Amino acid sequence: MTAKPLARPRQLALCAVMAAVMCVLAPISVPIGPISLTGGTLAIYLAAYLLGGGWGAAATLVYLLLGFVGLPVFSNYMGGAERLAGPTGGYLVGYLPMVFIAGTVVTLTLARFRDGGRRGAAIALALQFLGMVLATAVLYAFGTAWYCVQAGVDLQRALAACVIPFIPFDLAKMAAALAVAVPVRRRLERANLL
Repeated sequence: MTAKPLARPRQLALCAVMAAVMCVLAPISVPIGPISLTGGTLAIYLAAYLLGGGWGAAATLVYLLLGFVGLPVFSNYMGGAERLAGPTGGYLVGYLPMVFIAGTVVTLTLARFRDGGRRGAAIALALQFLGMVLATAVLYAFGTAWYCVQAGVDLQRALAACVIPFIPFDLAKMAAALAVAVPVRRRLERANLL
């Protein structure tokens, strides 16, 4: 009896591609107070939809490790361990539970509503959007708690600086990610890459 391989080369390649997408999108940023509006969450939403929870978390971990060793892949083209350990590092580390939760919801809804026709697809899409909202709420909670401790500010100030201004942008990024990822995933499945 032979051992089952841990991963197919295609899965590893897609994981690497999504880590690269994160490295390209995340540094693009617009400062809004102490936290920048970045393409990072958009890349995380894409990874969650295309890779699912486990592989999405793997791609995110690769991205974080690249930034940890100093590659300029975090917001404002910065990198290094100090970015992860600093006041805004909780939002970076929070990408891991975020992608896992959103990716797991996507995987479960795709399995449950695969043969549900248009109505099933609409229900799946709504649940996937809600899964991304839940995952983002976890990111906000994790990152804001970290920010409060590291920056020494109270919760109200942290929410005003780090969460409330970003909610409409993140909702728009979720919609954009679904608009892009749904047809891309269909094509990848047809090509037997997923």
